Amino acid sequence: MTDTHADDAAAPNPDGGSGASSGARSEARWLERGVALRAFFYVFGTHVFAGLVYLLFFLGEHAKK
Repeated sequence: MTDTHADDAAAPNPDGGSGASSGARSEARWLERGVALRAFFYVFGTHVFAGLVYLLFFLGEHAKK
């Protein structure tokens, strides 16, 4: 695994500035990726929970009484 922060900070910007804003962009990209990953897990977890609830209702409806 490589450290992308060190690579981004050392790379010059296309506008001729220093690499400081490149690091900020890298951090923003990292935060966006974290938010997307968290949203995926929340959606996935909600669907798993809903499936278990559905399964319980299904099994309860078909249980021998």
